[in-house]
Amino acid sequence: MGNKLLTCQRIAREALPMLVNNLVVPELFHTDYSKDFVKEGDTIQVEKPCQFEAKDFKDKVTIQEINQKSVPVVMDHIADVSVEITSKELTLDRVDFNEKILTPMMEAIAEKINKEGLEMYKNVYKTLGTSGTTPSTIEVMANARGILNKAKAPMGNRYAVWDPDADVKFSTIDAILHAEKSGSTQALREGSIGRIQGLENFMSQQVAVHEAGTFTKVATPKTNVKAEVGSETISIKGGTASETLVKGDIFAIKGQQYVVTEDVTANTGVITAKVYPAVIEEIEGDVEVTFIDKTAGGHVANMVFNKLAFAFVSRALALPVDGRDSYVISYKGLNLRVVYGYDMQTKKNMLSIDTIYGFAPLYPSLAAVVLG
Repeated sequence: MGNKLLTCQRIAREALPMLVNNLVVPELFHTDYSKDFVKEGDTIQVEKPCQFEAKDFKDKVTIQEINQKSVPVVMDHIADVSVEITSKELTLDRVDFNEKILTPMMEAIAEKINKEGLEMYKNVYKTLGTSGTTPSTIEVMANARGILNKAKAPMGNRYAVWDPDADVKFSTIDAILHAEKSGSTQALREGSIGRIQGLENFMSQQVAVHEAGTFTKVATPKTNVKAEVGSETISIKGGTASETLVKGDIFAIKGQQYVVTEDVTANTGVITAKVYPAVIEEIEGDVEVTFIDKTAGGHVANMVFNKLAFAFVSRALALPVDGRDSYVISYKGLNLRVVYGYDMQTKKNMLSIDTIYGFAPLYPSLAAVVLG
């Protein structure tokens, strides 16, 4: 590679710790990691962590089954940064190469992974706060803790990720301003707000902004037909034409909230939405439906969750078979591939760094969206 210090192996070993240090999301999620090679579009079966209930012992034990159900995860995300490497870059020493080229490459990949991971909010049906109003008080964190408590979420590994506006509001509160910051040298600490109300709190610029479907503005939406217990669809009327609902829209019926799991378009004012969770209590027709984004038209999707709510799945991309200089490295549940070679089509020397991954909900009931 010209400068013998800049081998693919050396670049990979320098790059992956940089990537880990810029990530917020993966270490907060349950991580399923393997060095097995996959290609884009492959589906990985990920076992959900077991959940048990401690029983009173009376004469004999109560046997509980080890029911490790699998969740399919499509490996449909590849974060790639490819750059032209000229003779000038090849003469840089290790420090300059890292500062000028490698660090910005890893920051770009980290930004993409963080952004896509935080879009897991689209699988969450529990909410706190008001659409369009930035969380600003210590009570918000206390109430978020309460939601996790009521969901019987494990006390450990509880996290909150806030957008920059919420971070500004929180930074003026004494209880948060003087909160003890984590002294850990692990990744994720750049955005740390501190441990408050039993939550490890972080700020991320990639917190999602949800834009609600047009059906959420319907004046008087009501259920169209009865929805049986266990049904994964709910039909709603009140529209006028072909209004839409999008994945992540949330509505309430008789106090129970549901999240829309797929984009859908109304047919002559009636829309049938796929929802999570499945219908808990039978819903009659002509019952009022309340959309949380009716007035604001959307919300900032701050999130509180336990680590078991979501999964981040990482695998390795295969090395090229054309003899190019390449290397795959694994570290802290992440895989990174570095490839260097001459591109005959563009007649340029190219350096490419990429990683393949996927996200999936495991126990989304252990999460809530704090509306902003």
